[in-house]
Amino acid sequence: MKKKNLLTRIIIIVVVTIFGLYLVIGPRRRPTLKDFTWSGIKQSLASNIKLGLDLQGGSHLVMRVKTEEFLRRLTEENSIAAQNAAKDAGYEIKGGRAEIGGGDYHVVVDVTDPSKANEIKDAVEKKVELGDTSVWAYSASGEQLRWTMTQAAQRMLADNATTQALNIIDSRINALGIVEPTLQTHGAQSAHQILLQMPGVQDPERVKEILKGESRLELVHVIGPPSPAPATTYPTEAAAIESLNSAGTIPPNRKVLPYTERMELSANSSDDQNQQRPKQWVVVETPAIIDGSELRNATAVPSQGGRADDYEINFSLKRTGADKFGAWTGSHINEYMGVVLNGEVKSIAYIKSQIFDSGQITGRFTQQSAEDLALTLRSGALPAPIEYLEERTVGPSLGQDSIRAGVRASLVGLALVVVFMLFYYRGSGVNAVIALILNMILMLAGLIAFGATLTLPGIAGIILTIGMAVDSNVLIFERIREELRSGKTVASAVDMGFQRAFITIIDTHVTTIVSSLFLFVFGTGPIRGFAVTLVIGLLVNLFSAVYVSRTIFIWLLSRKERVESLSI
Repeated sequence: MKKKNLLTRIIIIVVVTIFGLYLVIGPRRRPTLKDFTWSGIKQSLASNIKLGLDLQGGSHLVMRVKTEEFLRRLTEENSIAAQNAAKDAGYEIKGGRAEIGGGDYHVVVDVTDPSKANEIKDAVEKKVELGDTSVWAYSASGEQLRWTMTQAAQRMLADNATTQALNIIDSRINALGIVEPTLQTHGAQSAHQILLQMPGVQDPERVKEILKGESRLELVHVIGPPSPAPATTYPTEAAAIESLNSAGTIPPNRKVLPYTERMELSANSSDDQNQQRPKQWVVVETPAIIDGSELRNATAVPSQGGRADDYEINFSLKRTGADKFGAWTGSHINEYMGVVLNGEVKSIAYIKSQIFDSGQITGRFTQQSAEDLALTLRSGALPAPIEYLEERTVGPSLGQDSIRAGVRASLVGLALVVVFMLFYYRGSGVNAVIALILNMILMLAGLIAFGATLTLPGIAGIILTIGMAVDSNVLIFERIREELRSGKTVASAVDMGFQRAFITIIDTHVTTIVSSLFLFVFGTGPIRGFAVTLVIGLLVNLFSAVYVSRTIFIWLLSRKERVESLSI
């Protein structure tokens, strides 16, 4: 066995060990003497290792994206757009509607002259996405033009809505500063469910409110005489519909929306200045001038003319939105515009001059509600509402119990293994114990280095890795015993023992790692935590059980020119 590489091996092991110890117990700042006390080491260890929901406590939510609502809204919007496109092209139609039921989604346009059906179809499909044959199937029967959403398109759009909701929820959770959340799809793909675990969050109500907020922002034209006449409002929804002179129906290019106006500030008002007037109704033009997809940023700021605890939201627009907004406001000076949020008019103002890239939402906002609304606006509107299917809160005391039980199990298992190795393999057992302790240190260091979260199944993975680490040493030691019994010298037996056991160790580790990768890819949170811990432990074990153990034997054999016996 060669001795010339012994120094190199020792240097590598020392460097790796020191680096691993620093990752595990080292502070993430300039160290002080207190950091090297027992309490300081415990504090550093607690801050370095990220604990999962089952160990730290927190909230567990399973939500479903209501994709049927998304498909319904998409169909209704296309229905309105199709009727407007036909009228804008100069064709007379009787009307139109969205027919939804039994899992089917149809856009129907009733024409006056069936001979012009193909012309109307072409005019509609030039302006509306109904011309996309991968989504909509067209058919005509007499005076009726019909576009039907295909089943394949329904599945694709529903999956896309779920993915979009997942991304938006992720951005909102990150903006809230929740540490190490678990966010992923849950259950079968057709279930459109999302799993969210938030370690350390004991009251998830605010998070739930922010997550389910659709934040559908629209800037719309409010129908009525221009300023200086006041904005036209109606006391009831029926009165607003009656003003349309359309036989009690709402035309496709109009909407009737609720509007709650704030009390005007006055010199004599005090606590009642933020009281609301009764709900009113306004008629607005559809489609909107711009919507929330054109939003670039939104921030909560103190209100300029309200009380000290009054807040409002300033928003700015992207370039494309600013161009459309500027063109519209430039041609509608003195007319009224409304800010619509989630189907309710929040504020109405008249256009004094051309506006391009910014606006404001006023209302009865506290600081927190304004900041939450600004956050949801910045992250974008959810494509569909979400509903909560499951909610659990794990208390920190339960997490502490799990930690104590897991640590106790690990220490007891480690102690029993150490006793067995020392008793059965005598002096060589010390070699295995050193490699085992180093394995534990480097495994925790690996979890920290990769940013993995330690869960209760992860602790099970650590315990399993202890067993596999010992198994590797047992394979090596038994091979060495066989070589010694065959009459080989100690040096030759050690050398051959490692060589012949190495293939078996690689084989068992590779097969287990492949199995763990499948668990990680196809498993859910706890299963993935187990897989991550197991993979890191196995990779570390190849270093500790083979490289470190062999280095210790090389060092022992280098102390004498000829070693006659080995304590094994």
